[in-house]
Amino acid sequence: MHNAAIAALGLDAVYVAFRVAPTALPTMLEACAAAGMGGNLTVPHKQAGADRVPHLTPLARALGAVNTFWTDAGALHGDNTDVAGIGEALDALGAEPPWLLCGTGGSARATVAAALRRGAALLIRSRDPGRAAAFAAWTVEAAAALGLAPVEVASDEGQAARTVVNATPQGLAGGDPPPLPAARWRGAHAALDLTYRPGGTAWTRACREAGLRASDGGAVLVAQGAHAFERFFPGTPAPRDVMTAAVARFLAP
Repeated sequence: MHNAAIAALGLDAVYVAFRVAPTALPTMLEACAAAGMGGNLTVPHKQAGADRVPHLTPLARALGAVNTFWTDAGALHGDNTDVAGIGEALDALGAEPPWLLCGTGGSARATVAAALRRGAALLIRSRDPGRAAAFAAWTVEAAAALGLAPVEVASDEGQAARTVVNATPQGLAGGDPPPLPAARWRGAHAALDLTYRPGGTAWTRACREAGLRASDGGAVLVAQGAHAFERFFPGTPAPRDVMTAAVARFLAP
């Protein structure tokens, strides 16, 4: 996606992937700063990155999660472009509240910010009820830090939901079970799976077959990537059509 955009605009850059162990993240980020590099952080580094990138946007600081970083005057800066990407994807689906949010990690935090910006009530689902309750309480802190009004938030106990968001890694592997039982999402109207894989995720397909408006993480990938690209290359609009086509080729069955 990024290399396609770079080539289309004739920029002198390249985007490469590095597999980084959690213990090596501080060293890797120091090397990026020394080399004047920018990049992205993904699972499992988004929250740890917020502790290691010294200059964060107010959004990334409030969420305690960063997915995009760049170097300015020899120092690393970080933002969370997942928020804009998730928000755009949910808007395209016509997402209605309340949203049932599966997960409590970095992507779930970005989803909370998108909900706060839209005033959407949330139901929090986690395998650990205590973690769900703690995350629900954290959303109040996030709202205050962002200067936004808090929304109604509760742990998931089977309440009716209009929109379902999978913010867990469940679905990255082809044989993964669905992120939540079918009985829990069949009454919803829209579903967003933040995971993606060639051919689409099984849960996204099941939601569509049940009549839900559903999208996998490919739409979020492009949207957050476009916002990240504009951090890497200030003043250069991201060529979204090029990036969308590149992702579509990659995710084709």
